[in-house]
Amino acid sequence: MPTIQTQFFGPLPYEPSAVLEFPRGLPGFDERRRFLALSFPDSHPLVFLQSVDEPALCLITLPILAVDPQYQLRVSNEDRELVGLALGRPLRIGDDVLCLAVLSIRETGPTANLLAPVVVNLANLKAVQAISPEGAYSYQHTLLPSETPEAIPQETAAC
Repeated sequence: MPTIQTQFFGPLPYEPSAVLEFPRGLPGFDERRRFLALSFPDSHPLVFLQSVDEPALCLITLPILAVDPQYQLRVSNEDRELVGLALGRPLRIGDDVLCLAVLSIRETGPTANLLAPVVVNLANLKAVQAISPEGAYSYQHTLLPSETPEAIPQETAAC
């Protein structure tokens, strides 16, 4: 069983049959095409997409239905063909595909990319970050409600 050395999780043995293949890579990481989907009981429901080839590359994701239980997945025909998903029929999250929202940590709080989820064909483990053709979702969906800011005293407001 091969082992990869990761920056965040140390050495990890893995089954080659568990590797997710991104035929196009991921936006910004075009050359990184092999990832493992890792989950741990103490960080459930987070799923970490750990690059097999780059120890420091790990994306934090959540299952899309944990972010939005009413999420309506739409995948273009081009993306379906790329990962071997049948055309012309609805995709069932959890049955046909694993669908993950990539998280970003911002000063204003964590956000999830619902506009372009990671879609994994569960039959062959080919994956794509699929931009929703209708654009009904945001790439910065707020995960935590924002707190109402306290009034800033006038004397400090000009700093």
